[in-house]
Amino acid sequence: MPNRTSQPGPQSPLPALNVAVLMGGRSAEATVSRNSAAQVAAALEQNGHSATLVELDNQCADRLRQISPDVVFPALHGPPGEDGTVQGFLEILELRYVGSGVRGCALAMDKHIAKSIFRTAGLPVLDDVVIDADTVEQAQDIILRKVGQSVVIKPLNQGSAIGVQLLPNGGDIQTALRSALEYGACLVEPYLIGREITVGVLQKGADLVPHPVIEIRTAPDEWYDYHNRYAAGASEHIIPAELPQATLTSLQEMALRAHQSLGLRDLSRADFLVTDNNEIVLLEVNALPGMTSTSLYPDGARHLGLEFNQLIEFLCRQAAARSD
Repeated sequence: MPNRTSQPGPQSPLPALNVAVLMGGRSAEATVSRNSAAQVAAALEQNGHSATLVELDNQCADRLRQISPDVVFPALHGPPGEDGTVQGFLEILELRYVGSGVRGCALAMDKHIAKSIFRTAGLPVLDDVVIDADTVEQAQDIILRKVGQSVVIKPLNQGSAIGVQLLPNGGDIQTALRSALEYGACLVEPYLIGREITVGVLQKGADLVPHPVIEIRTAPDEWYDYHNRYAAGASEHIIPAELPQATLTSLQEMALRAHQSLGLRDLSRADFLVTDNNEIVLLEVNALPGMTSTSLYPDGARHLGLEFNQLIEFLCRQAAARSD
């Protein structure tokens, strides 16, 4: 590879990086992953680095050995890319990578376990019930007794709102469950009306920096589902969210505490609901936020003064410099 240099500042030219960008795999979010990966690779190349797209398949290990990257950027969404599996694989290959380690990813990906950790940390979360294929026949009685009839059903280990079923007025819980269970065990929570809010976290050395609070707005009677996440113009990001300053501060503090309680690294994005009374509920934390043109994390970083190319450069530099 040519001996190129990237120029993050006139006083400190640094050697160009050789980066492998992991994408795809068998996840239900593989298409989103490939979109993120393409934009990450393009940003790296524009900054003078070598970026190779690597599909997460049974040839992946051989490709990574051939590339011998300085750092791996896992532009992956959903299992096995976000649940610690790929992170363990990269640890075995002794490759440095962007993002959290095995334990942090595994904890963040399991919504039920993550919520138990948030409760211990004193963070506000909703009650919930876990339902799997073995308990689906008795599920309706359990849900009505513990959660109520107005519910949200979420696959336990998926992202991008895949498989999520909303029953704001009650309804056929069994049918909704069977649809969601196609993606594995499910978390059932009370349906809560509130503003959809997200807060990113960026690690800078030993410091954690919260992004500005973002409110996500969709068309009336719609929510931030798969379409509204990834279709251009389908949702609006209000930065900063139009909330009282005390609420904004609380949201940023909670995002930092959630990141720390899960033992995450480099970056994360916490999702919240805020009611009309400015009550806050923490929904979940994403350890590998999306990097597409409509993604929330890059928008938050931009308002910290990091354009997309700078953000990707920073994350890769920080990971490549790690000694562990």
